[in-house]
Amino acid sequence: MMIKANIREAVRSLTGSRQRTFLALLGIVIGIGSVIALVSMGSLAQRETMRQFMEMGTDVISIQEEQSRGDRSLSSGFRLDTILNLPEQLSTVATTAPYASTFGELRVGGQRQSVPALGVTGSFLEINTLSLAEGRFISDLDLLMSHAVVGGNLAERLASQGMTVEVGEVFYFENRKFTVVGILHPASMGAMRPYESLEGIMLPVSTVQRMSTQNAIRTVMIRLAPEIATKDATREIQDYFASLPRPVKVRVTSPEQIIEHMERQSRMFTLLLGAIGSISLIVGGVGVMNVMLVSVTERKKEIGIRRALGAQKKDIQGQFLMESVILSLLGGFLGIIIGVGVSYGIAWYSDWQFAVVYGAVFTGVGVSAVVGIFFGYYPARQAANLIPIQALRSE
Repeated sequence: MMIKANIREAVRSLTGSRQRTFLALLGIVIGIGSVIALVSMGSLAQRETMRQFMEMGTDVISIQEEQSRGDRSLSSGFRLDTILNLPEQLSTVATTAPYASTFGELRVGGQRQSVPALGVTGSFLEINTLSLAEGRFISDLDLLMSHAVVGGNLAERLASQGMTVEVGEVFYFENRKFTVVGILHPASMGAMRPYESLEGIMLPVSTVQRMSTQNAIRTVMIRLAPEIATKDATREIQDYFASLPRPVKVRVTSPEQIIEHMERQSRMFTLLLGAIGSISLIVGGVGVMNVMLVSVTERKKEIGIRRALGAQKKDIQGQFLMESVILSLLGGFLGIIIGVGVSYGIAWYSDWQFAVVYGAVFTGVGVSAVVGIFFGYYPARQAANLIPIQALRSE
């Protein structure tokens, strides 16, 4: 019964001073909402990264040659035949997809656009889990051919600028004539998928190498054989390249390494954003304390009458503490709605899969309750320690 009475009195007091209550609520809402939104975004970004890796497969690794400063002996990159023979030489390797990257001017229908390009082989499509919207992909039979596949994101961007590209159409890249043989579906950026495969064009790797001696194969994507550990594959690949007539020191990058690195960054980012949001929360808590202190000052006579009629200190303290907790919980509830709404809007805009991060929601509820108790305790104690005679004489 006492709790019900305290709740009823708390609601009456808060509704009686709506302006102060609104200002105090605003601080709590902004604080809780920002904490939930920021923590949720960190968690959603991490989930999106994991989804992209799972979509592409965690059995795909990337190898690159390591070059020392001033060492020009490795500038020619990997030999194409060496890379294509890896599945036959190493039991840990199932498929290889070497590529050479370049950049140049694309001319379509008299309009010009600077775009990246990749020289690829037929296995590039499968390893990167890309899909064709039209036509076909580059095949191993396209040796030195002037065939091109347009990335899905690039095709959309060109179409929005009035530069329509269709299968069978001819365009010029670096003053060389190419025929479009395929167009890819748009895909999301991330995982180990090269940026150029989405925002550029793909050509036969032999053609790209012929265009310039600088267009060397410096990166190779590899799909591991079934049930092969990344560490075992890394060791075997590094030993193999070190044993070649022209030894090459390679760096192997695996999804596990990237995920671990991104998780560390995500944790630091989330903690930083949470700390920034906590500043607003502290400001909101100070607002709650201010409202409660003003309430104590205005209600001294009421407190004196209750004490004179037999109310104990704990009864007065409980009443004002209940007021503070209700104010903070209400602000926390509104902050949760705003925080979840903001995170949904950002996820929708970024084309991420949205999910409510319940950990952040529960944290918001808990933090709002703690704020109410922490910042409401001092005003409640001040009210409880008022001497009845002095309180009755306050007016």
